[in-house]
Amino acid sequence: MDASFALAHNVANIRFEDIPAEAIKVAKMSVLDNLGTTLAATTLAPACHKVVDLVKEAGGKAESTIIGFGGRSPSWMAALVNSTMAHSQDYDDIHEKAKVHGGSAIVPAGFAVAERVGKVDGKTFLTALILGMDVAFRMSLAVPLRVRGFHRAAVYGIFGAAAAAARILGLKEDRVQHTLGIAYSQAAGNSQAAVDASLTERLQVGFAAHAGVLSALLAEKGITGAINSLEGEFGFYKVYCGGDYDPSALTSELGKRFEASNIGFKPYPCGRGTHSSIDATLEIVREHDLRPQDVESIRVLKIPAAAKVEGTPIERKRRPDNVVDAQTSIPYTVAVAVVKRAVGLRDFTPGAMKDAAVLQVAERVSVEAYPELGDSFHPGITEIKTKDGKVYSRRIDKPSGNPENPIPREVLIQKFMDCASYSAKPLTKNSLENVIEMVMKLEKVDDVGSVVRLLA
Repeated sequence: MDASFALAHNVANIRFEDIPAEAIKVAKMSVLDNLGTTLAATTLAPACHKVVDLVKEAGGKAESTIIGFGGRSPSWMAALVNSTMAHSQDYDDIHEKAKVHGGSAIVPAGFAVAERVGKVDGKTFLTALILGMDVAFRMSLAVPLRVRGFHRAAVYGIFGAAAAAARILGLKEDRVQHTLGIAYSQAAGNSQAAVDASLTERLQVGFAAHAGVLSALLAEKGITGAINSLEGEFGFYKVYCGGDYDPSALTSELGKRFEASNIGFKPYPCGRGTHSSIDATLEIVREHDLRPQDVESIRVLKIPAAAKVEGTPIERKRRPDNVVDAQTSIPYTVAVAVVKRAVGLRDFTPGAMKDAAVLQVAERVSVEAYPELGDSFHPGITEIKTKDGKVYSRRIDKPSGNPENPIPREVLIQKFMDCASYSAKPLTKNSLENVIEMVMKLEKVDDVGSVVRLLA
């Protein structure tokens, strides 16, 4: 039997009380994290204004809030805008093993549908998010990392967004399965957008949230989708992956193990593959009190795929002329860490990317392929050679924010407040503190729509 049957049954029938406390805690952190990254994008990602303008031009029923800008739009269009913004700074949470930014597709989709339905309580909302994340993460975990080329957050995020939306709509099991089938007809997303440093790299996650919401709404109206959408003759895994997948990953301990527990949170607003190098650089320069003028050269070792994405072409990575290139550049991010001893949102603006001190250090950074690190983008070895001939080396396997190297909740709250300071619409400290309190106690909130309405 196609795995979509089991997934649909799980989405339709699991209760809030069935979910472990750890998954609930992490899901609430994901909600706060994604609200923060969305607010930051309202000013730091100018392209988002164009998406917002397009949605507002289209008009339609005022259902769901456009975060940070105000105004309301049809739920699937609000999901497109808010999801695109959530992912725009590459600061959103990620499932470390699945390589999926689940929150940025699923959380905005959930809020959009919750506002359409009206007065959706926190327990219902959290249950939907966690189940949607389980679908997205399990689907990605079933595919080996050697199957490359997909933008996993988009290709799998649509199924997660669709599942979460279906649960909030209260769809029965058969309708959830049709939702997944309709989502399959729209699933897309590629890595070429990132290689070419295009803005669609960000939009692809928005497309997933938009299509996920639309899939659930179509299923609610009685539209049918492929029943054997995952493992059928022309199901997802045969068509998209050539049959190269692990079926057990889809259903093993389904309803008992919830993959939301394995979400990692980013301390730096850039590609996750750069974080081990940033961590190592910050540790070395702080421990040995190194200054930019002390540094002769910096050598970073990564797996070949990561070295290619984050280190080539080296001239472009040393002198990025757009945000996407800067966020996926080891030379630039490491140089920022040396010069400023911190890496934050302020470092990925057009002005910051022209900082002469940073660019001078970036010229001294090289990135080399080192297959012995395994097959994950995360591990890395950073060596800093000083002008007096000393060499300091640090290997990082689990960067900050990894579930095995978590950042404290207080740090995540500080991140939210920092992100919110960039909101296009100024927000009062009182409003932001209310949002934090509501999200941290989300299971007790009667209407989750009241959370996003505080941010518009």
